[in-house]
Amino acid sequence: MRVGDLGRTYRDGEVVIRQGERADCMYIVQEGQVEVVAEAANGDVRLGVLEAGNVFGEMALFSRAPRSATVRALGETRVLRVDKEGFLKRMHEDPSLAFRILQKMADRIRTLDAEIVRLMGAQEGRS
Repeated sequence: MRVGDLGRTYRDGEVVIRQGERADCMYIVQEGQVEVVAEAANGDVRLGVLEAGNVFGEMALFSRAPRSATVRALGETRVLRVDKEGFLKRMHEDPSLAFRILQKMADRIRTLDAEIVRLMGAQEGRS
């Protein structure tokens, strides 16, 4: 980490969080990009790419379930770690923060629902 910078800088390919790990915080991409991948029987499946301003791992603020995906840096990337206490303090200062997080989560659920429908349709077409 460079002096004066918030967050931590990750090198290309370096893992920020790993699927299955205990979850206790969320992250904000400050600079660069990260890829989100899920481990599957036939290898990693890319779920998405997040850029500066995007958050990930936010489910950890609401549930202590293990991480559902691995996130790793694409190129040099700076990421800020936010624990539950820091999030709650910030939310108290800016209540709209919780709404924005919930909007992001709702968007992701909607996207996943559409993908499930697409995959089920493709599966039925093969039957």
